[in-house]
Amino acid sequence: MIGLISEIIYRLIYPILIIFHKSSGYSLEAIKLKKGYTNLDNKENSKVVMFHGVSVGEVNAIEKLINKTREVFPEIKIVVTTGTNTGQEIAHKKLDDTVNLVTYFPFDTPSCVKRFLDNIKPDIIFIAETEIWPNIAIECKKRGIKLSIINGRISDRTYNSYKKLKLFFKPLLNKYAGIYTQSTEDLNKFLSLGTNPDTTIRMNNLKFDINAPEVTFNFDKCGRVLLAASTHSGEDEIVINVYKALKEKHNDLKLIIAPRHLTRKDEVETIVGESGFTYGLRSNGVDSMSDIDIMILDTMGELGKMFAYSDISFIGGSFNKTGGHNPLESIIFSKPVISGPSIHNFKDIYAIIQNAKAGFVVKNEEEFIQIADELFSDNKFYAQTAKSGNDVFKSQQGALDFVINILKNEL
Repeated sequence: MIGLISEIIYRLIYPILIIFHKSSGYSLEAIKLKKGYTNLDNKENSKVVMFHGVSVGEVNAIEKLINKTREVFPEIKIVVTTGTNTGQEIAHKKLDDTVNLVTYFPFDTPSCVKRFLDNIKPDIIFIAETEIWPNIAIECKKRGIKLSIINGRISDRTYNSYKKLKLFFKPLLNKYAGIYTQSTEDLNKFLSLGTNPDTTIRMNNLKFDINAPEVTFNFDKCGRVLLAASTHSGEDEIVINVYKALKEKHNDLKLIIAPRHLTRKDEVETIVGESGFTYGLRSNGVDSMSDIDIMILDTMGELGKMFAYSDISFIGGSFNKTGGHNPLESIIFSKPVISGPSIHNFKDIYAIIQNAKAGFVVKNEEEFIQIADELFSDNKFYAQTAKSGNDVFKSQQGALDFVINILKNEL
């Protein structure tokens, strides 16, 4: 019945669907792929594992898992699907050299789903985070395809909606081979919706399965350091204002500004130069801040290591509409993070960090100053925040090996 209804609706609204997708920037080729007209070269009849991440955040979350899958299972075919154009772009950019095919997830109608599965012939499908597509679930169950949710999570809002429609979602969710969640809270939400307790398991969060980069250079920070990482246009002025306010109270404080895009180097240098503070460029060989207040980190590949030298990190892209960048690069070194209010690219990570009191999201410049001042002034508060970062990392790791072990059992 679900399939029939969805197919009728699809055919009725098809012209509107096409107009919507074209107006949203999807090419005719992308729309064709969403209809299931894709192709995987599999003359060897190898096992096929498919990973789906709807957009940028989900693709980033499963990138390391996909690379590890290729390393452990070099003989299999790997397919990656996304639902959005931005997801496609990042998947092609990061994974083209690793996987056999990057394509679009099909429209969830019987005809599109069957066409897609006929062309791909997957043995295992992993859906990152939480997307419940009825026709995919039904058809995979019919064909014996192992369909699972990994890194699963449900927001409170989505959970409340699913709960009202539990009679609809319970049978669908029980067609999944496994539902593997980020947290105990998410686990309990799924269980309350009627999922099988034998196959609903906490796996932790894939985004936390990273290692701290090896710090191979010596750097003399000569005081405490506020690191402004991955700043965007308009944020450097905020950082300078915050630094001015903090410097009045914490005279030993230094500032490192790392613009997200090195094409902004001259712009950032102008802003810093007009601030009245002494400064230097990392590209000019600066390896000590003994004679300067601010260093502009204008080199490639060093930001990840520079977090080791920071005392507090501000994560850029969060005082504009960018959506923030990954705060874990700082947390992995047990360094507290502060971000502006725009964090939608990593909202799940920030929720974990904030809940653990390992980092802070501020609304404005004044709150930024207040939190940073408290961290620099109160050693006990700073130490507890840093410890919380270390603890939350340990509690969230292990997800990557969890999924690899599933594959070892199934392939």
